[in-house]
Amino acid sequence: MSIEGTPESHPSVTGAYNEPPARKRVWVRIVVYLVLVCAVGFVVWRIFQNQKQGQASTARQAAALMNRPVPVQAMAVQQKPMPIFLTALGTVTPNFTVTVKARVSGQLLPVKFIEGQEVRQGQTIMVIDPRPYKAALDQAKGTLAHDQALLTNAKVQYDRYMALYKAGVVSKEVMQTDEATMGQYEGAIASDNAAVENAQLQLSWCSIQAPISGRIGLRLVDPGNIITANTTNLVIINQFQPIAVYFTLPENQLPPVLAKLRANHILPVAAYDKADLQKLADGQLLTADNQIDTTTGTAKLKALFANTNDILFPNQFVNIHLVLENRPNALVVPSAAIQTGIQGQYVWVVATDADGKMVARIQPVKVALAEGQQTILDSGVTAGMKVVVDGAERLRAGSQVIVSGAQNSGQSGSAGPAQAEGDQSGDFATAPGAAAGSGKGNGQHKHQRAQQ
Repeated sequence: MSIEGTPESHPSVTGAYNEPPARKRVWVRIVVYLVLVCAVGFVVWRIFQNQKQGQASTARQAAALMNRPVPVQAMAVQQKPMPIFLTALGTVTPNFTVTVKARVSGQLLPVKFIEGQEVRQGQTIMVIDPRPYKAALDQAKGTLAHDQALLTNAKVQYDRYMALYKAGVVSKEVMQTDEATMGQYEGAIASDNAAVENAQLQLSWCSIQAPISGRIGLRLVDPGNIITANTTNLVIINQFQPIAVYFTLPENQLPPVLAKLRANHILPVAAYDKADLQKLADGQLLTADNQIDTTTGTAKLKALFANTNDILFPNQFVNIHLVLENRPNALVVPSAAIQTGIQGQYVWVVATDADGKMVARIQPVKVALAEGQQTILDSGVTAGMKVVVDGAERLRAGSQVIVSGAQNSGQSGSAGPAQAEGDQSGDFATAPGAAAGSGKGNGQHKHQRAQQ
């Protein structure tokens, strides 16, 4: 083919190769940006899909868990005799306490007691040197004898002058003078008798006797010291049997207590140790103070304990349980079953639905008294109902449950005397969901304030 036969398309192709470079770079950047945008969009789409799949998986797992029965441990509501009481902190105080002082001054002789021993009222415990007071007594007796002799002589002389006056020998003035002299001696003898009695009393005070029966403390003065009358403290005697406990109650808890006191009801009082676990002694409420402390809003009460075993000691802190009433058929549940929410206090009750499955439902309750591992209810449940004591944190209303572990037999009858007094060795001690310390011995429980 000749050159003249060449197609005209070649110049146009040649012109394409002659296109400016700047325009080519713009197109390249546009393509790159489009690729990056597509890549970013793809990554975002994948992340969104993954999150959506994860949420769906979580929802399926949650739904599966919701449909799966929740394992719980439940116990039956018991009905048995239980006391309803108020609690307070008390201080043990001697029923009587006496600080012994000498009523006369002198040197203290060796004491006649052993520190810490029990003494009887009227027992001699100390002696002050009696010799000065014995000498004073002898002196008073001598003065009395002297004046008695003068009186005897005055009486004889008065009788003589009286006979002479009747015979007209002496004047009336002489007779009256002798009569006045005799009266002076009679007055002196009366004064001498009083001096003798005072000297005898001072001498008797040299023997210091116990004013009350009780336990004597450590001596505050050693023998050989000079004692000042009515100033020096010698020893302190405290009465231990009986012994008193003072405690306070808020003013809003006073009305039922005062009402029972006015009706002459005997209110039992129990003293527990500092940890409020072990009962120390039983007593009864004696009286309440006649006013309320405005700074604290509390009133002081006094209880009396026989303290025959001397287990209560002065200034000892104890927990007081003031029994207001004894409920023969109290509804009792483990304290671990009590829950608190916006609706107040409630328990999870295990019931059977229409399909025969065991489900949990919320049951509001009214608490009368929380007694350590046990709680007394006023209302909300009936004897024999099963309440959840462990696993309640995973429950929702209507959740299907599986009751596992040891279960209470659901006895609704009254408990025996030991259980009525707070024996925790019974059914409640077997609850795995109960609070720690349920294995403590009989009577070891912690009471909280009764709700009025």
